[in-house]
Amino acid sequence: MSQVISPAQVAASLTELWSPRVVAELDDSYVKVAKVHGSLAWHSHDDEDELFFILKGSLTIEMEGRTVVLNEGESFVVPKGVRHNPIAENECHLMLIERKSTLHTGSEVTDKTRSLADQLRPVPSR
Repeated sequence: MSQVISPAQVAASLTELWSPRVVAELDDSYVKVAKVHGSLAWHSHDDEDELFFILKGSLTIEMEGRTVVLNEGESFVVPKGVRHNPIAENECHLMLIERKSTLHTGSEVTDKTRSLADQLRPVPSR
């Protein structure tokens, strides 16, 4: 996956919501993009931090005891072990940086949960 990419263009081309796609990897981490709208699910990642970077739109991340709102160009790291629920009032495009061991919705499984195999599928061609 060593190629020039535009995370914003890849995210815009996605047709499935809440279905992150791997666009690059570095060391023990994946760089993913996603198109989201609505709410994902309350979950946590016991052993991994998760970085959210907003490419377009805004995202609210509810956490126990705290809520953050991220706008285009802003980022936030949800620390490992912190239960959180991402919510997008309107369509939002985001980039995630996560360790390769990070499960999409942690130990919670919902109809929106995506396997790593799903996330590694090729992204749409430009």
